[in-house]
Amino acid sequence: RTSRHREAAKADAHLWLPVSRHKMAKTDGKKTGKADVVTRDYTINLHKRLHKTTFKKKAPRALRAVKKFAEKMMGTKDVRVDTALNKFLWSQGVRNVPTRVRVRLSRRRNDDEESKEKLYTLVQHVQLGNNPRCKGLVTENVDES
Repeated sequence: RTSRHREAAKADAHLWLPVSRHKMAKTDGKKTGKADVVTRDYTINLHKRLHKTTFKKKAPRALRAVKKFAEKMMGTKDVRVDTALNKFLWSQGVRNVPTRVRVRLSRRRNDDEESKEKLYTLVQHVQLGNNPRCKGLVTENVDES
């Protein structure tokens, strides 16, 4: 650096003062985790997740993208994909994966005693009759009854 740069840096030194960090409120030690069992409908845009993907890898990568999305939204490592959703993703072949897919994510309790995770996520395909492109749909909570 030249001396001119050093002088300019010294002149601007007052602008770079450290910002005081706010401390988070203390809790009583209990975790405020997510609701135990919940079901929601989401629209996943596969087109942006599969951009610049080799043709022969598109459908398998779409399945991985759905699993990653479910893991992120529901916060569980154990994600199970329904066979109907798998068939829908592969319905147009390995190359022509649907642009968007409407899915129902259900966080459920794991009945298996030996499992590490006590919750898992089930991903199911939601059939749409009048809006097959899934445009303009928002995330909805679903009542399980």
